[in-house]
Amino acid sequence: MLSSVQDDNFCFPIPDVLETEKLKLVPFIPSLHAEAIINPLDSDTWHYLPFGPFTSAQDFVERWYEPIVHSLNDRFLFVGLDKTRLDSNGNPTPAGLTGYCYTMPDQLLTELFVLVLPQFRRTHVASHMIGLALRYTLNLPTDPENRGLGLRRVQWHANVKNKGSIGLAMKMGMRMEGVKRWALILQPGKEDGSNGHSTRRGDPKENQPSRDSACLAICWDDWENEGKKRVEEILMR
Repeated sequence: MLSSVQDDNFCFPIPDVLETEKLKLVPFIPSLHAEAIINPLDSDTWHYLPFGPFTSAQDFVERWYEPIVHSLNDRFLFVGLDKTRLDSNGNPTPAGLTGYCYTMPDQLLTELFVLVLPQFRRTHVASHMIGLALRYTLNLPTDPENRGLGLRRVQWHANVKNKGSIGLAMKMGMRMEGVKRWALILQPGKEDGSNGHSTRRGDPKENQPSRDSACLAICWDDWENEGKKRVEEILMR
């Protein structure tokens, strides 16, 4: 049975909702959101991601959400609800996931990720999810309109072959900082996303290739100089 408990393990406070006119972010709750997110996903969803695919919502929660997100206090997961598409009860439709990982409160930094359901790709959903997540992390706690955490750095890592993910990050004001080589070991079946290099003989995971990761980030000074203005304009579209 999927849990109906909201994650309260994150190292920073999380508001009940972050929203624009078109989309809102709410904390992911397995019993409310897991099936609506996992069931519509196609095989392309998992091509460049370091996790998945999953056979069911229960599988997703047991193998990824609970051990990789909920149990660690540096990670938090939101579900994005599209307010422009309502279900039969008049409620916004689950459209994707975003969240924070590798968060370091003492260093005032975090990392973002995003997953968008197939029917919501190339819409406002991805940019609004990321924009809301950036606004909350990079705005100061004293911001008169949208109070945030006042972090100094928000980063983004993507497979160097995932041009869509890199393009989305740059659209949202992130700057390319370099490439991290041999960054992640890939699961079987994801060889197309590898860096194309063979491993050493005797490597403990000799039959699993690695990917190289593009490293992007937006920092507080980028945000204050033009990043905030850019994101707010995107969130108005």
